[in-house]
Amino acid sequence: MLQCFKTDDKLLSVKMNSTQLLAEQKNVIGQIFLGTDFSLRHIEDRHVDVNQLRLYKTPEAAREVARYDKEGVYRPLKTAPNLRRGWLLQLKNEEQVCLALDFFYPAALDLYRAWLQAALQITPLRETLERQTGMYQVTRQLSEKGAQKLIGKMCCSKSGCLRKILWPLTADQTRNPLPLEKTAVDQTPPNEIPLLCREACNLLVAAAREVVKGEE
Repeated sequence: MLQCFKTDDKLLSVKMNSTQLLAEQKNVIGQIFLGTDFSLRHIEDRHVDVNQLRLYKTPEAAREVARYDKEGVYRPLKTAPNLRRGWLLQLKNEEQVCLALDFFYPAALDLYRAWLQAALQITPLRETLERQTGMYQVTRQLSEKGAQKLIGKMCCSKSGCLRKILWPLTADQTRNPLPLEKTAVDQTPPNEIPLLCREACNLLVAAAREVVKGEE
């Protein structure tokens, strides 16, 4: 399938030949189904008649599609599993597909490439929290129990975010205590490009502040 990466701030598209396409069959990323005709649609709409979907013909339309959920509520986390249905992006080439995917899931393909090349830098949660200042400095006091609750049940659960968590709680942690479905990239279905999380996001840090306040 198509692989798109950024190099020196320029978009680079690498098109695999037909043999590789049949071998790889990478046609899903997050909640998006990738068609062989440069089309993108919601994975749950892959069998819906195209005449029943709202048609878009520019990659920039992905930005609008990804902005709100089906209830019209703003989506602050683009990897939350609440991408709305009912749309079809019919694009012209690999470059447009890559650009659209970057609007849906910013930097997702770059992170995957870095992971494949064993070049992805991972930041432990404690290191992220130690960098916090001001009103978020209190997150440095997050207990391990609080961290487990925060990650497993609040922010990073499968129902909250589609990313695979690569970062450990501490730099010397030998085993990630989270469920394998949230951490094992090699258990991603063979037709999927995984969404990867190399560092705790701002939403998690904000939630950590509330957890610490509750613990106090």
